[in-house]
Amino acid sequence: MPEPRTWQLAAGSAVLGLALAAGAVAAAGPWDTGQRKAERARAVTLATTGGAHHAGAPGTTAPRRPAPAPSAAGVLRALGAAGTTGTTTRPGDDLAATLVPLLADPGLGPLRTASVVDATTGRQLYGEGAGTPMTPASTIKIATAAAALSALGPDHRIATTTTTGPDRRTVTLVGGGDPTLDTTRLAALADATARALKTHGATSVRLAYDTGLYQGPVLHPIGPNENLAPVTALMTNAGRLDDSHSGTAPRSGDPARDTATAFADLLHRAGVTVQGAPTPGKAPQGDRAVPLARTDSAPLADLVERTLTHSDNDLAEALARQTALAHRQPAGFAGAAKAVHDELARLRLPLAGSRFADGSGLDRRDRVSAALLTGILTRAADPARPHLRPLLTGLPVGGFSGTLAGRYDDPATAPGAGTVRAKTGTLKGVDTLAGTVVTPDGRLLAFAFLAGRTSSPYTARPALDRLPAALAAHP
Repeated sequence: MPEPRTWQLAAGSAVLGLALAAGAVAAAGPWDTGQRKAERARAVTLATTGGAHHAGAPGTTAPRRPAPAPSAAGVLRALGAAGTTGTTTRPGDDLAATLVPLLADPGLGPLRTASVVDATTGRQLYGEGAGTPMTPASTIKIATAAAALSALGPDHRIATTTTTGPDRRTVTLVGGGDPTLDTTRLAALADATARALKTHGATSVRLAYDTGLYQGPVLHPIGPNENLAPVTALMTNAGRLDDSHSGTAPRSGDPARDTATAFADLLHRAGVTVQGAPTPGKAPQGDRAVPLARTDSAPLADLVERTLTHSDNDLAEALARQTALAHRQPAGFAGAAKAVHDELARLRLPLAGSRFADGSGLDRRDRVSAALLTGILTRAADPARPHLRPLLTGLPVGGFSGTLAGRYDDPATAPGAGTVRAKTGTLKGVDTLAGTVVTPDGRLLAFAFLAGRTSSPYTARPALDRLPAALAAHP
């Protein structure tokens, strides 16, 4: 059973739970792999020694509890100047002395920007080109997820339905844009549909399937690939042709047709004969529509956590299109881009130069700034915005979960294990990292580091990991 989501807790408690060093790793959602106890234990051993990888020394004091995050107005004032370039530091803070040498690592290539913000005050502690738009790769999913949560709320669910007409001769399977629809739920939908049909004496039907909720190109601009299925409103298991649940996988060329074909077989098993093969069609509308059955996705809060933890491209594109629908925009790449931008503008975030060509970050035309990413994360830490909390709880945990499970395992980055939560981003020549980290004195910092024209992810990733690890060890 899914564990309770952090956004459901009292807002102040949620932020404090993230900020306490001993409890720095908060519940990360129903798709995590049971690592939470280990995370907490590891965080405790690291926190009391300034992040060093050894047991706490006698006489050390517990990390102090930081003040709750400020009101939205205070955060907005602090972020108002976040779009500036150059290097800035908080008076008396030597973050620049710590970060500048690490940012000079040749592995990060010639283009690199950075932003570090105190999430409990909204104050920018360090910035290097923080307002400069860069190709974000998968860190753009933070923006996609924020827009969806803001527009729809954490309880929103995506429905897949069946509908028929007054004569009950044709059943239409209607896609709502849920890539997490699986064979178990599809079978339950078929059983419920069959029962509804039988109550009206219908035991033989034709089957149509409706993908009209989405508009525009089905294929991502990068073309067919194992990172993303054709973007359609109807699919099962994100169009995967194997038993995987995340990462790359062989994909169906027509997930909607495959889902409808499987549904026809399930209807037959439930005692309803399907005449011929399923065909594309439009569901009856208005008074002619007779609803039969539906199945709902997990709440949007859970979908966001999965998107961020596993860098799920299919879910990210679905979230962008759900945002488009909420804004009454065409649910395609262009409509989603406008809706995501407009929703983030409602949050008064620094959007100069931003471009949301897709929701997943696979498109190299995407542009966001480090200031935008830290601004979003700071909003998510604000107790006044508990609906954005899944942006924090869904971030992978350094050394433990998701796309950070295999990182933070060497001495140079060990202080970040269990205390760094971050979304990764990788394209050829692009390596990015954005998330939160708890400092030894219990402060919750939001950070974003974006590097371009990198020569190899094998040198860029360790260089990136050393940056938040340094924050985790910084007094």
